[in-house]
Amino acid sequence: MTSVHAIEADNLVKHFGDTVAVDGVSFAVPQGTVLGMLGPNGAGKTTTVRMMTTLTTPTSGTARVAGHDVLREPAAVRRSMGLTGQAATVDELLTGRENLRLIGGLYGLSRSYIKRASDDLLERFSLTDAGSRIVKTYSGGMRRRLDLAVSLIATPPVLFLDEPTTGLDPRSRVELWEVLRELVRDGTTLLLTTQYLEEADQLADRIVVIDKGTVIAEGTPLELKDQSGRAAVVVTVSHVADLPAAEKLLRTQVDEVHVDESSRQLMAAANGLADMTRIAGVFADSAIELDDLGLKRPSLDDVFLHLTGHRAEDGAADTADDEEMAQ
Repeated sequence: MTSVHAIEADNLVKHFGDTVAVDGVSFAVPQGTVLGMLGPNGAGKTTTVRMMTTLTTPTSGTARVAGHDVLREPAAVRRSMGLTGQAATVDELLTGRENLRLIGGLYGLSRSYIKRASDDLLERFSLTDAGSRIVKTYSGGMRRRLDLAVSLIATPPVLFLDEPTTGLDPRSRVELWEVLRELVRDGTTLLLTTQYLEEADQLADRIVVIDKGTVIAEGTPLELKDQSGRAAVVVTVSHVADLPAAEKLLRTQVDEVHVDESSRQLMAAANGLADMTRIAGVFADSAIELDDLGLKRPSLDDVFLHLTGHRAEDGAADTADDEEMAQ
């Protein structure tokens, strides 16, 4: 029976001498979904991706991509997936269109298909006007889009993206996110490694948190946020003079209230929407005018701090992955 999972890792382990870069990583990605692999530098994200894309051999364990075993069927795995690494790998001395045609030729695709697919991809990634320019004249965002386009020339059902927005400005990052959403809507399965918590929150259906080569948590973004602590109801009064009365009213519903006079806000721990609805009803029956009342959940940054004791960007240097790249 065909697996419903497009990507599967089974107890992957990778040693570099005495260094354990990846230590028993397992996960599965259903077809047409996005898995975010979240962790600091040195967590083992890149090494995991390299094992799953046949660029390095696991010390033990195995993985499957589009139903193909990475150890027994490496050629089939490579035919079934695309890979975009941390640095753009396009040829700067060729034009954007020439890069696409070069890779299409290496895949053994027909000239007619390569021409049609190249034009389609340049349009899809907003590179049509730049298609005849040499790549060294491209901006960083344009190079990343071209790099992603090149990885799609053979229409792979699975795409591995290793920190694809590293070094991009915020606007280019958001533009690339929209391209990735379009790919998923068309049925592509994505595995995305990232240090950007917002990126995982924006794109991933599920998240695997890796630290020191080990999976330490897995779930939807909402499930992981709920693990790190209770949500909070945030009440913003319209007039600072109403803060004392609002605090007194809120304390009839909760035990502890934090008051921030500068922002005219009161915050209290809550058990989700039911608490917020009850509190909203109490204020609706009062004479206190509000600017806003909402539910604030922990962020993914809070999640990572809760799970590891440090924030994602505070991780150690990427020693394990540096050793991998040096092999």
